[in-house]
Amino acid sequence: MKLVSYNIRYGVGIDDQLDLPRIARELEGADIIGLQEVDRFFKRGGDVDQAAEIAALLGDYHWVYGAGQDTDGSYRDDDGRLVNRRRQHGEMILSRYPILSTRTYPLPKMGSITRHAVQAALLEAVIDAPGGAIRVYNTHLFYWSPDFAVTQARFVRDRILVAPGEGGAWCGDPELIDAHWQNDSPVPPMPRDVILMGDLNSNVETPVYETFVGPKSMEGGRVQTIDGFVDPWVWLGNEETSGRTSHFSDDRIDHILVGASLRHRIRSMHIDENARGSDHLPVWVELGE
Repeated sequence: MKLVSYNIRYGVGIDDQLDLPRIARELEGADIIGLQEVDRFFKRGGDVDQAAEIAALLGDYHWVYGAGQDTDGSYRDDDGRLVNRRRQHGEMILSRYPILSTRTYPLPKMGSITRHAVQAALLEAVIDAPGGAIRVYNTHLFYWSPDFAVTQARFVRDRILVAPGEGGAWCGDPELIDAHWQNDSPVPPMPRDVILMGDLNSNVETPVYETFVGPKSMEGGRVQTIDGFVDPWVWLGNEETSGRTSHFSDDRIDHILVGASLRHRIRSMHIDENARGSDHLPVWVELGE
């Protein structure tokens, strides 16, 4: 099962050209895809629904979208009729396997009078994957306030931790629940197995990274917990500080982190340094069954 995380910068590459087909080509072969910075009806993104456009270009994927920023984008057509439209910026998950349920959570937001402060989101998808259902999360954290990025990271970590105890999108005894709620479908799961992907805007030396993979140990490595995350890059023998995930930095700031319960399924990981569709690079992880 191949997973990829990619901050697409609304389809604008390092050549400053808007090219969604190029993005789609750079995602070929993936089974589960997490995209950040996907626009809907922004002028900079071609004034189109980029989520729908990308899904159409890739074809044969289930997909969900989670808006962080959501503002009015309505207009009146040539006949004066109101066309209701939302201008959105957020995250997207695509999957070759059914997405059984989804939720979108607004991240804590900082108000600023000097910097551009956008509402960000955490997108959750429960996916009916080979080997059993998994939860996949996709997010994009702050970059210009390291302290506040930790606040967001802790929110994401805590939200992921409590989700299994909340149950699926609906839960309870099917014998006692109105059939109209069941819609002839089984109780949707909320599995413990989890993957977090996204642009965390933080390298391995930051408290954000530590929030997810644990603090450094005096004996080397990290102090990791059974309900925390493993960094596949390190699990596979790479130096923690090696690698880069963008054209503008020598650090790994984009990540796919695998829940500790899935660590033995990690097979490979690579960063596509040939990609040109964004200022970031796609991060790929392969899991066995």
